[in-house]
Amino acid sequence: METQQEAGVSRRNKKFTTGGSKQWPKGPHSRSSQTQSTSSDSETERDYRSTSRSNPSSQSRSQPGLKMPQPGRQQSTNNESVKTLPDPAPSIPYWSAKRHLTCGNPTPPPPWFKKQEPWRGAAPGRLKTAAAALVMCLNIDVDPPDVVKTNPCAVLECWVDPHTMPSHKALEAIGSNLQHQFEGLSLKIQYKPILDPSIEDLKRFCTQLRRQAGNDPVLFYYNGHGVPKPTASGELWCFNRNYTQYIPVSLQELQSWLGAPGVFIWDCSAAGHLLQNFKVFAERRDRENAGQVNAGLPDGRQLFMNSLQLAACGANETLPTCPELPADVFTSCLTSPIDIALRYFTMCHTLPYNVTTSMVVQLPGDLKDRRTPLGELNWIFTAITDTIAWTTFSREIFTKLYRSDLLIASLFRNFLLAERIMKNYNCTPHTWPPLPSTNTHPLWSTWDLAVDTCLRQLPQLLEGIVPNPSPVSNIGTSPGRIGKTVSQDPNAGSTKTGDKPYTYQSSRFFTDQLTAFEVWISRGGSALTKRGPLSLPNPEQRSSSPGSDSADINGVQTANTPPPVEPNPRSEYDGVPSHLVPRKPPDQLPIVLQVLLSQPHRLRALILLSQFVDLGPWAVHLVLTIGIFPYISKLLQAAGQDLRPVLIFIWARILAVDPSVQSDLLNTGGYKYFSNVLAIKNDDLLPNSSEHKAMCAFILSAISRDFPHGQGACWTEGVFDNCYDRLEESDFLLRQWTALCIAQMWDGNDEIKVYGVENGTQDQLIAMLSDDSAEVRSAALYALGTFMGASGSADPTKLGGGGSGTMYQLEERVHFRMEVAVATGATLAIKDDASPMCRKELLVVVSALVKEWRGYFVVCAWLYWEEDKKWRVNGGGPGLLGGGGVFSHSGRDHSDDDMTSQAVAEWLDDFGDDELLREENRVLLSSFFTIFVVLLDLSVDPYHEVATNAQTIIDYIMALLLESPFTRLPSTAINTPPSSNDDPRGSPQPTAKHRNSFQLPPSYSNYPSSPGRERPGLTRSDTMTSAISGVTNTLRRTSSFANALKSLAGVAFPSTSSDDGRASPSIPFPSTSKRERETDASRPPSPNLNVAKYASPYSRPSTPPNTSAYPAYYNNVSPPPPNQSPVNFMACDVMQALMEEDMERLRARRRAGANPGRRGRQAAGHGYGMPSPSNSTFSTDSNGSVVLGLGTGAGIRDTLPLKSSYFDWCLEYFKEPQMRQAEPDEPGSVQYNYQLWRQQRNEQVLSDTQTQVPYAEESRWDRPVASLQVAGHPLTMAFHSYDQQLVVANEHDMITVWDWSQRKRLNYFCNGNPRGTSITGLEIINQESGGIILIGSSDGIVRLYRNYDPTLEQELQMVSAFRALNEVIPIRQGTGMVIDWRQAAGTLLVGGDSRVIKVWDAQTETQGLDLDTNSDSPVTSICSDHHSNQTFIATFADGIVKVFDRRLEEEDAIVRTYSEHGSCVQNARWHPRYGAKFLSASVDGEVKLWDLRGPDHSAETWFRNDKYGLAGFDVHPTTSIFANARFGPYAIRSGSRRQRADRSYSMQWGFDPFQQGYTVLDCGDVPVSPFDNALAMDQMEVAYSTLLKRPVKTQHASQTRHLALDGRERPRIVRKKGCFLITAFTGAYAGVSDLANDAAVGFQIVTTDDIDDLGIPEVIKRIKTRIGDRPVYLSIDIDVIGLAPATGTPEPGGWTTRELKRIIRGLIGLNFVGADLVEVAPAYDHADITGIAAADLVHDILSLLSAKVVKRPTSEEYELPHGLSCRLPL
Repeated sequence: METQQEAGVSRRNKKFTTGGSKQWPKGPHSRSSQTQSTSSDSETERDYRSTSRSNPSSQSRSQPGLKMPQPGRQQSTNNESVKTLPDPAPSIPYWSAKRHLTCGNPTPPPPWFKKQEPWRGAAPGRLKTAAAALVMCLNIDVDPPDVVKTNPCAVLECWVDPHTMPSHKALEAIGSNLQHQFEGLSLKIQYKPILDPSIEDLKRFCTQLRRQAGNDPVLFYYNGHGVPKPTASGELWCFNRNYTQYIPVSLQELQSWLGAPGVFIWDCSAAGHLLQNFKVFAERRDRENAGQVNAGLPDGRQLFMNSLQLAACGANETLPTCPELPADVFTSCLTSPIDIALRYFTMCHTLPYNVTTSMVVQLPGDLKDRRTPLGELNWIFTAITDTIAWTTFSREIFTKLYRSDLLIASLFRNFLLAERIMKNYNCTPHTWPPLPSTNTHPLWSTWDLAVDTCLRQLPQLLEGIVPNPSPVSNIGTSPGRIGKTVSQDPNAGSTKTGDKPYTYQSSRFFTDQLTAFEVWISRGGSALTKRGPLSLPNPEQRSSSPGSDSADINGVQTANTPPPVEPNPRSEYDGVPSHLVPRKPPDQLPIVLQVLLSQPHRLRALILLSQFVDLGPWAVHLVLTIGIFPYISKLLQAAGQDLRPVLIFIWARILAVDPSVQSDLLNTGGYKYFSNVLAIKNDDLLPNSSEHKAMCAFILSAISRDFPHGQGACWTEGVFDNCYDRLEESDFLLRQWTALCIAQMWDGNDEIKVYGVENGTQDQLIAMLSDDSAEVRSAALYALGTFMGASGSADPTKLGGGGSGTMYQLEERVHFRMEVAVATGATLAIKDDASPMCRKELLVVVSALVKEWRGYFVVCAWLYWEEDKKWRVNGGGPGLLGGGGVFSHSGRDHSDDDMTSQAVAEWLDDFGDDELLREENRVLLSSFFTIFVVLLDLSVDPYHEVATNAQTIIDYIMALLLESPFTRLPSTAINTPPSSNDDPRGSPQPTAKHRNSFQLPPSYSNYPSSPGRERPGLTRSDTMTSAISGVTNTLRRTSSFANALKSLAGVAFPSTSSDDGRASPSIPFPSTSKRERETDASRPPSPNLNVAKYASPYSRPSTPPNTSAYPAYYNNVSPPPPNQSPVNFMACDVMQALMEEDMERLRARRRAGANPGRRGRQAAGHGYGMPSPSNSTFSTDSNGSVVLGLGTGAGIRDTLPLKSSYFDWCLEYFKEPQMRQAEPDEPGSVQYNYQLWRQQRNEQVLSDTQTQVPYAEESRWDRPVASLQVAGHPLTMAFHSYDQQLVVANEHDMITVWDWSQRKRLNYFCNGNPRGTSITGLEIINQESGGIILIGSSDGIVRLYRNYDPTLEQELQMVSAFRALNEVIPIRQGTGMVIDWRQAAGTLLVGGDSRVIKVWDAQTETQGLDLDTNSDSPVTSICSDHHSNQTFIATFADGIVKVFDRRLEEEDAIVRTYSEHGSCVQNARWHPRYGAKFLSASVDGEVKLWDLRGPDHSAETWFRNDKYGLAGFDVHPTTSIFANARFGPYAIRSGSRRQRADRSYSMQWGFDPFQQGYTVLDCGDVPVSPFDNALAMDQMEVAYSTLLKRPVKTQHASQTRHLALDGRERPRIVRKKGCFLITAFTGAYAGVSDLANDAAVGFQIVTTDDIDDLGIPEVIKRIKTRIGDRPVYLSIDIDVIGLAPATGTPEPGGWTTRELKRIIRGLIGLNFVGADLVEVAPAYDHADITGIAAADLVHDILSLLSAKVVKRPTSEEYELPHGLSCRLPL
């Protein structure tokens, strides 16, 4: 099976072509990007979204450039071939993919984000010109009185000299030319020339124009060259009918005639007066209509201020009169820009090669033909003016003016030329809205260069062309019009005989611009940069002009850039510093758009465009804003296969950013393009076909989403069948998106669901739930969710409903069984999945089933409640949860006192003698019960989001149960809250078995009986899950009501409610002591995106205040009436009624589909907003039909089904860059430098370690490095291999991260495992790239945490959590969970208090193997072979050592068994040098060496018959050194767990020794060598000396100053010289000589018999008399106690613990300077008897050392009220 990283390498090495030998343009190379846990998963800024590379699980990047842009791949496996890399790849960082950081939640936008401006143009500001009036007031041959013309002066009007013909002919010619010029801009508009009109004609034409245009804008062109200038009050001039007077026309009148909106062109001197007054009058009119504006203008009309104006000059300016220019130079620039631009060029530049102005006029070509010189210049001019506008104006203005209407775009594009020319003649054109100046834009120089290049070829072009001899006489043309005096085609005229026509050399303008665009992309233009001149504006600048990106000092938009990148607290894993932002977009973007029109440049332009849109949504929005959409839509009609890859890539990005284009693709038929690609059978026709087909599947799914017409169109094209055929493809991305496409196609579409069921699609999706890719499994669950009625809509308010639809082709019962089988199959397959994302999607599927079949779930909840209560009352006796079960019999022979069994039996009796029907209904109910039990399990899931969603479903069911008639049954336990239970025991879970959804589960008759009491912990019977799987199963106590609903135990139950009878559930916080609050100060770290919200069935959605608690739906539930009359129904009647209600709901659904020809769902759509989830007799279902019911659930809020966000999360894959180099792979970046440093540092550490190996075996290992004071008792710890970090877990659930080199605590957090469980497994994974802490607790849960090092300025987060061991056997002295992690293989082996060892694959997050240990003892350790990773050792508490081989079948996996150890095996490790040998150590101290190739006995044994036992054992991984730790100190510490500073008060002593002003410290264990006694003595001497040199914290309380040689206070530790020694011990003597020797050295002996003869007081008196006031040291051998078995030499007849404790208390007043307690050997202990006794004695010693003479409390002081008894102190 190919790993994900190998798959990424394989894809990266593929060559992408475009159908032939031509490759994609070369771009920046990418390299494998390893996600590092010490930094974020993705380091490159991609706007505001999640920024991980490509797919959530990507680990590698494809190469862009001349190759097809390849998406990165998800963390998965597939079967594609792989090329072998020359160098071994580094280890994959597991649990570091995007799905682990988001859990399928889309990345929310940052706080500063605001919705993008519509790229299509926002209504009502969007303009579409409908008609035009061309008003010309020329009055030829008569000059207006206020105009003084120069001589010579400009005379041409519309390129016609009016003095060359009669005035009336000239006026007609000018009007005709003007009309043709405007038609050249847009042919779709009707233009009406109005020549020298009277005021009556003007009014008539204007009102007629408005009627013709309706509410669309109209164009009003005014040429006032023959009338006086406009007045300052806003009046223009026309004529009377006799042309004897100039008649003023007020703009107010004109506005009333033309209405709004409009486009106004003022070509006259002092045109600024018209522009300014028009704005004043428009504002006034809009204010007058303020009431209409607030209510919305009637008839769809718009504001007058939305009108556009173009004025030829300012209010105090006169039009140019230069004779070289036309008189209407402004109009010429607007309507014939190439003509005037060439004339202006000839005026301002020296023409090359003797080119004359007359030759320029003869420039051949056609403006519409880009292959001709004239057409190419027009094409270049359009591209340049578009680019100038794009780079100068705001995006909003650009969209409004240049992308709303063709005519308006042409006018404002040409206006830029008018501004350039006229400003040189002291005349400044103006517009409304005002625009920044563009006459000095650098691109004008590029235009001049293009003109110069063209004109240099003009002599050759004209040399071979014979001009047309016919004179220019047609009206509408003029000698000055370029391109009109010669043939339209340069080759159309006659050429000289024998001359070869000159071939025009096209301009390099577009080629050069594409090169510049490519340089911008490939050379860092798209990279990040600090804020500067080219970076984005500050947020303050953005806010200065709403809807724009930046503004100049006048508030005019001056920049057009993507939104700035601000810190996003919800997506910190993007790893991008907040001060870095993308640079300004490339100026060539509009030019690239124009290049798409050219066939030779099209492919290259598309490739560059694809690389640009790959930068992120902001880039996609830019290209849409600039107008790419119509061009890219037309390209879908192209037949060339070379465009397929890039078009698919671009369209995938467009649909990911703007799904609204789905309607465009449907209307134009563009969806067929992608459907045809998806249907291609021959993969050779499309490079990397699987990836491009996956993109097509996404595009088609986006077309179908929330769009019934799109669903129907895709179905008609066979998309559903094509997706179904590719569900088993080797490419996991294709599998994922074909499943998602199916999900969107049948979402809410009953007809397609029917078709899918007929083809078995739901069964195929269930089979996909065993896929290696977590993303594919989630996609299959998402598809099953929409099939079952969950909504796939993007609208968060649409929850869905309606189950699987009508299914009119199936029988009613078959339909019922099919829905149950789908949900059951999904539940069994996913309930134990390691991916919380998959478990979340499973809950969506289950919630859809619960919504439609809630009656069955209410029945299951009642059965579970009653049986759980019975199980508790019976102390775990028979019953559903204790041994019998309500389904363990046929239903006829039931006990009368068993209410649940009786109810089920009577319910089954209603089916008569039809055994098949009885069996079917029993199995169906058991299936519902299985799902209900899984819901309870998931409600306490370790991952918060999963638990929250499951709590929502459980609360919904329980709210209905509390409203049901079950509560009125006389003997029900529903009205009594359950008691709390924190038993952490686990239970086995069944394995998913995929079968056809119509196939019934196996018979229930022969399922195995429950295990007996001889197996600890497995005392619960089979649940109904075994009816489905046939696997013996018990319920985990963590999933019982007592735990899943433990919040109910602290509330008044039932209680009154608020006025409406409902209130939000409140979760009580249990009271804790001060110590507990300190210990559990922090909650478990939450995931990065923790967005799940609890939805109460009673109130508005809200998150419970205690997010880690369990659901609470009992609070504020209305109780039943107190004096209710006796019910006249039984439990079986309620069951039958609820189930019949569900069936009636199904019938109502099916009636809606009685017409097979009907497509889609009924008018109710998704069934949103139904009034009551229970649908009683007075309420209606989602289908609008009245159904049967008992009136339950009235007022329960509809919270189901749950809504999945998985599709939106997957959609982000197509928003994220695929072709650019990741920031961690960019040399010089912070992330790259950090990872490079880590790699070099790690290599140096390994190198240094290897150099120390030869000396390690000869060196001493006793030098202390650091001493750390940890909270609580450390149970397990792990060192980081490269960083100087130590992770320690204490006996509760707290984890501490230390920097041991600095003795500094880095982090301290809570793991969150239940009370009564502890952390027993700890690993640090992904150490090469940083590290993730993997924690296993004794309840079978594995949790993973990242960002635990705060020095990297990242927040601690939970990565994942799952139940790794669900068959936990509760044992008092069990091992909890034992784990073994192998980074190279990505495998996690889990065992412990279980009869199985599970093998988990970190890559796929699935369980690989489930190996039976064949042992009744818990697993104590697991160790995998370092070389093969396929064999591992497991040791057991009964002394057995077994070797497993994972390559064999599960029943044959145990290949060797060793049984020499006589006690529990503490640990086993492979020999670091010899691969076939390993060492094991038992708690009795024996260490053995085993050889797999040798016999079944050990090769060597050390420390045989060691009476002290062994507490720990490990082997150094690189050298032949092993270390062990003794058990004695550990056992005493373990026995002292209850002794705390606030819980150690003793009635005997009368005080708490920890609160006497002393500081009591646990100094740890002295490292003592077991090999050399002399060395051990030296080590102890060093340890004591070190302790004695330490200062005393409580100087006032110490009493050792007079004993110290330097007179300073010292810790209370033994000092032998000058001290008396009290020794308490028993033992055998060799003879009388031993007693004589004791007397010689000064020992006075008190025997055990003396206590009987003399009594304890006399013994105390003798000791005090002997010692006096001299310093004394107390030494206790634990074997002095006759009932202490945990010692090397137990002595019968010794003192009792009570006697020894009494003697110690009697020694108060002696000058004690130290004490010890020795000889504890826990290997021989039973039930911690000796350990607890030793710990209690140490407590007495502490009290003795800190005590003064204290009055002992008497029994009278503890006198209790009469009638009560108490235990007096011993």
